Amino acid sequence: MRFGLNGEGMLAIASAIALGALVSEDGATITAATLAASNMLDVRLAFFSAFAGLWAGDFGIYALARHAAPAIRQHPWFKRWFGKSAVESPSYHQNTKQLSLALSRFVPGTRLPAYIAAGVDRMPLLVFALTTAISALVWVFLIFAGIRVAPSHAVAARHQIVLLPIFGLGLFALLKVWWRWNQEIRRSTGLIVQRIVQWEFWPAWLFYPPVALFCTLLGIRYRGFSLPTIANLNQKNGGIVGEPKIGILRALMQSSPEFTADGYLIEPGGVSERMAKIREVCRQNDIAFPLVLKPDMAQRGVGFRKIQSFDEAEQYAELVSSPILLQRYIAGPKEAGIFYYRLPDERVGHIFGITRKQFPVVRGDGVRTLRQLILGDPRARLLARTYLKRFAAQADRVLEKGETVRLVEAGNHCQGSIFEDGSYLHAEELRRRFDEISQRLPGFYIGRYDVRYNDDDELRGGSGFKIIELNGAASEATNIYDASNSLWSAYRTLYQQWELVYRIGAANRDRGSRPASVFAVLRDWMNFARQAIEYPIAD
Repeated sequence: MRFGLNGEGMLAIASAIALGALVSEDGATITAATLAASNMLDVRLAFFSAFAGLWAGDFGIYALARHAAPAIRQHPWFKRWFGKSAVESPSYHQNTKQLSLALSRFVPGTRLPAYIAAGVDRMPLLVFALTTAISALVWVFLIFAGIRVAPSHAVAARHQIVLLPIFGLGLFALLKVWWRWNQEIRRSTGLIVQRIVQWEFWPAWLFYPPVALFCTLLGIRYRGFSLPTIANLNQKNGGIVGEPKIGILRALMQSSPEFTADGYLIEPGGVSERMAKIREVCRQNDIAFPLVLKPDMAQRGVGFRKIQSFDEAEQYAELVSSPILLQRYIAGPKEAGIFYYRLPDERVGHIFGITRKQFPVVRGDGVRTLRQLILGDPRARLLARTYLKRFAAQADRVLEKGETVRLVEAGNHCQGSIFEDGSYLHAEELRRRFDEISQRLPGFYIGRYDVRYNDDDELRGGSGFKIIELNGAASEATNIYDASNSLWSAYRTLYQQWELVYRIGAANRDRGSRPASVFAVLRDWMNFARQAIEYPIAD
């Protein structure tokens, strides 16, 4: 030794380094590395003393934070600091905390918050010890190696050591990007797998080919591929495509006004002209906000909007140039889809299926954004793209604790409603009521009534509901989308439904009705598709 330090002297210096690390970790580590590079202190003893000082300091912060956790969590500043991390999923939370803890050693200003967070969140002692031990060993090694490479510049190394945190910051940024990318890949993969397992979320191109196949077989069996276009004689194309909503709604308003949510057509024209018509309709029919605006020709809830003011109505009129249906808003709060049919030679009709519709909500906790709440919900995350597109303007807003957001207003599965089997609502009084309503509509034989109501018992008794829409032959018995149903059960129900459509069409053909050509139906579909491009995102 250059200064002839004995064993006791070296132990004293080593002890001073370890204690000094409790005051200044980097200063003590650089001092130990410099003494080792200058052969003033055994490199093993210097390394151990620096590491021991760092690790002891880590444990001190962790222990204090863990002990004071209840008081820290109540402090407003710390509450904001730790709030978000506490609500992530357990695995994500644990993995993120460990990564942050390990990398905080290399990023200036992050070490203290990371250690306090570990204590407050009661990270397991063994996990904390192992993570901090590895990061401390790496950090001490980097400093010792840096000074050891250029021992003649040991003094200057004290100033150049700032490069290590910069290097650590770059490493942290790269690892953070990788971590986020890895998390996103795993999340996306999980969503894909879950959507495959839960067939109700399959895209149309995957779900409907079997339906197209047995419709083709039914067309061969009943000698007419376009027979569904005359399944209902009071709707254009039988209600397959291209039918204006206002026609069937007016018929319901005339024949069953007490059970129908009234609606009025707003013809195409200039925005100011249409707004004058909207104001006039509201005044003459005593329609208050909220009200409903939707395209007169649409499917699956496309373009449906719940309007809260004339300003919103004007924005809608600017977006949609095609005919608009203004309808009185029925709050419900419950909604059901009742699929009815009657063969042309039958005296009474039947209820084929009932769907109970649920409107999913998320509830705020004062910490997470709407986006985080949607992605954290087991079901909503499967339709996150639909919901986040709908709520793009407020997706990153933190919801107040207890605040609820209804994710969908339109009672359509593709818009995000939850469909359940509503067979428990079936009753003879309900069947008689809808048979009565349906037989007041000459030429109507099959389709789905969408109704809003207040009480299940009232609905079973055939009262207390309002029809908001009647869909024709292309509508589905949507109870198939109940999550408890199997894919086979869904296809079996759809086959039975379409068999009824073709049978009714064949019976009407035999009575003299002429089905539309396949080309005419295709033309109407293309006209609808062109119009639908301008329709706004549904509520």
